Amino acid sequence: MWYYEKKLQYPVKVTECNPRLAKYLIEQYGGADGELSAALRYLNQRYTIPDKVIGLLTDIGTEEFAHLEMIATMIYKLTKDATPEQMKEAGLGAHYANHDHALYYSNAAGSPWTATYIAAKGDPIADLYEDIAAEEKARATYQWIINMSDDPCLNDSLKFLREREIIHSQRFREAVEILKFEKDRKVFF
Repeated sequence: MWYYEKKLQYPVKVTECNPRLAKYLIEQYGGADGELSAALRYLNQRYTIPDKVIGLLTDIGTEEFAHLEMIATMIYKLTKDATPEQMKEAGLGAHYANHDHALYYSNAAGSPWTATYIAAKGDPIADLYEDIAAEEKARATYQWIINMSDDPCLNDSLKFLREREIIHSQRFREAVEILKFEKDRKVFF
């Protein structure tokens, strides 16, 4: 199904160990509007969406997994050399106690990922509006993380992800218009 090139969709570089910044990025790893939630939401919605836009959900859902891999790489690089004391100072003491430096799907506050983050109404237009909102919330979160970051290398990757959220939102808006047109079109036999 996929051709895997053993490289990230966009390069991820970090300037230095920074567990505090990693804590913020965890929101995009396992938070409600993070990459895991987006990927699972879109790939799940494919089963009840009209054929005209099913490929869009497949493409974007798959890309979200690539973004998840980028976020995981960022968190790993930001914490791999952190001492237990640095993890604790960054607010990741409980994470370290439970998982050491391992990645774990949770939000920035430490609450575990939950399937309640996934929306699927079964109405294609309602689902696409949910998808637009999810992309805009993710875009905003990326911007806020960039605002808090002083790592220019990491910010470059975060800006790439923020821009992809904007593109995804635009594509979902286009899909809504396609489905509205189809819904309102008169069919003659």
